[in-house]
This record gives sequence, C-alpha cells and structure tokens, in this order.
Amino acid sequence: MVWTAYSRSAGEWYAHRIILGFVASPIESLPEVSVPDVFFAHERGLYMAIYVFTLFTSNFLAPLIAGWFALAYGWRWTMHFGAMICALAFVILFFGMEETIFFRHSFEGVVAENQAPSENSCTGSQEGKNEGKDTMLEAIQVPSNAPSTQAKRSYLQKLIPFVRVTGRPSNKQMFRAMYLPLVILVKFPSVAWAGFIYGINLSWYMVLNGTISPIMSAKPYNWSTGYIGCVYVGPIIGAALGALWAGQVADKLALRSARRNGGIREPEHRLIPLALSAVLSAVGLITWGVGAANDVHWVGLIIGLGILVFSVVTGGSIALAYNVDCFKDISGESTTSVIIVRNTMGFAVSYGITPWYTNMGVQNCFITAGMLALASTSTFLLMLWKGKALRRFSAPTYWKYGKMASGLHE
Repeated sequence: MVWTAYSRSAGEWYAHRIILGFVASPIESLPEVSVPDVFFAHERGLYMAIYVFTLFTSNFLAPLIAGWFALAYGWRWTMHFGAMICALAFVILFFGMEETIFFRHSFEGVVAENQAPSENSCTGSQEGKNEGKDTMLEAIQVPSNAPSTQAKRSYLQKLIPFVRVTGRPSNKQMFRAMYLPLVILVKFPSVAWAGFIYGINLSWYMVLNGTISPIMSAKPYNWSTGYIGCVYVGPIIGAALGALWAGQVADKLALRSARRNGGIREPEHRLIPLALSAVLSAVGLITWGVGAANDVHWVGLIIGLGILVFSVVTGGSIALAYNVDCFKDISGESTTSVIIVRNTMGFAVSYGITPWYTNMGVQNCFITAGMLALASTSTFLLMLWKGKALRRFSAPTYWKYGKMASGLHE
C-alpha cells in the first residue's frame, strides 16, 4: 500500500498489484474453510452469509470512504490510510486470533469408529445405502494409533509463528493439496457448479464496479468522486438483506425441507432461495442499465444496484454453503476449487465489461446481462433434479480424498 502511493510508472503499478494479490489471497479461502470447522450444518448458511456480506460490504465501504478522502487529501494519501488499516489489522489478527489448529481424524456424519456414515453424510439418503457402503466403511476407519488429543498450549505458545502439531499433514500431503483443487473440478461436478454460481454472481459485481464511475461521472449526473462513493450505500443495504435471505431464511427453509423429507437433510434443500436471486439479479441489472441509458433519477439507479447486490450476496453465500454441505471433509480443497472458478470468471468480466457496454450500448448490454443472470442462476433447478445423482457419482472419490485430507494415510 505504501509503495502504491509512490508509484511513478506502469511497471511499478503491476509489481505492487502482484504483491498485494499474493498477500491478500488468504481471504479468498481461509474464512470459508473456517466456517464449517466452527459451526454446525444447520448454522453454516447464516455464518457463510455473514462472511460474504462482510467481504462485499468492505468493497462497498472502501470507495464510499476513499472518494471523500481522496478529495480532501489526494489519492496518494488514500493509499497511506489503507496501509494504516492493514497495520492495525495485523495487530488485531496476531494477538487476537492465536493459532488453535487441530487435525480431526474423523468425518462429518460418522458416529464412531467403524460405524456407517449417518444419513446426513455425502450421499445424504437412505436409498441405495448398501451400494458403496463397504467402500465408505473402509475409508472412514480410523487407525487405533491415530492421535485424538494434544497437550493444551498457553497463549504465548499459540503466538509462535511456526510449530509442529501432532497429526499435522506430511509434506507429501501438503504438496498434493496444492494441485488437488484442480482435480476436484473435474471429478466433482457439484463443486464446479458451485464455483460457476459464485463466479457468475461475482461477475455482476464486476459489472457494477466497472460502470458506476463512468456512468455517474458523465452527463446528466456529473457527480464528483465523493458523491460517486455515496452510490455504494444502495449496494450495502442490498448486501445486508441478501445475507439475511441466504443465511437465516435459507437455513430455516432447509430445515423445513428436511422435516418433510423424513428428517433427512439434503444439500439441495439449501438451493431453493436461489429462485428469488435469479429473478432479482435480472431486475437489478436491467434497472441499472436501462435507467442509466434513459437518464432516470439517481435514486432509481441506486435501487437497481441494491437489488443486484442482494442477488450477488445470495448467490455467493449459497454456493459456498452448498459446496461444504456436499463434501464437508474436503471442504478446504473444494472451496479452493470454487474460488478458482469464481476468480477466473470475475477476472474475465472485469476486463470485458468496458468494451461490452461501449460496443453494444449501455441499455442493450444490461438487458443481455440480465437475461444471462436469470438463465445462469436458474441452473439451480437442474441441481434440484440431478444434484443427488451427481453427489452419488462423486461419493467413492470423496471418501478417498477425505481419507487423505484427514491424514489417515499418505
């Protein structure tokens, strides 16, 4: 951040962007992986939604603050201010989130050693439970010498940057974890779909971010940098409502569906709230694009942005929670797979949005985007129909990779 403030060439700019991307990348995976480690299945939707809300809202608060800050002190001091925030965050994280890592040699849904998975496990159904049961039992058996406890460490011991923990993965397992997310995308269709849903919703965020400034700074609005930052108030409100819908409401709907399903909870039960998200993403994009093309009042544009962000947060939250629900015990690797797809799609759209609306026109561009959003998110209907079959297809591979992830063998 400090180097950014002293940039004098394009080469420098690319260099510190690469460094920032490298050091900021853990936020793209560690929080998502931590949520299923800390919360139960019926709580994951809520806390995953809170994470996604915080992630996107921080991106909306930044321009809101930076716009006025840049007007008052210049853009270079905005970078210094960001560096101060990073320094404060470092102190909070280092002293407030000490290392508590623990390697659990068990599987979600497994009651005890050598017992079958519960009905809320990977396959999630009673039908065909004998099929592949032996494979699952073989995969989940925990050796008698597997470590189950470890000595409690003091607060100061938890602050040590590097420590050898009982049951830690071997170097071979760590290396495998680097390439396994790419393999998972091929062998686990449900994970690839979750990445697609998260990616398409991030794409609409990129569309929003890439068009707010050109549209609001041009006629008839002619807004300054500070006022353009205020546009993000609408998305912040939309993000909060989206988090509530994808979290609290989706969790309750999933539990209600489980009761109707004889007490068996399926990951697909979480997807039902995407119906509203599919419609509102199209409404938000069309409202923003058609409104801007026809010079509607700025209030209408902000409402459109709020509606769009509601769907962005809903789609991202549900995609992450669905991925974990499907394959909890490889959630670290599978979440990385989701992020790979998400970031690839977001990267492509961030570079393509400007020529898209420039060549097609703002109105036609956003009508097309709205239809794409509706069609893309509506693929959840396909997952409601075939999601269980896809998970059954991946089940043998899941137990194999789960055993690797748990450290039960090399």
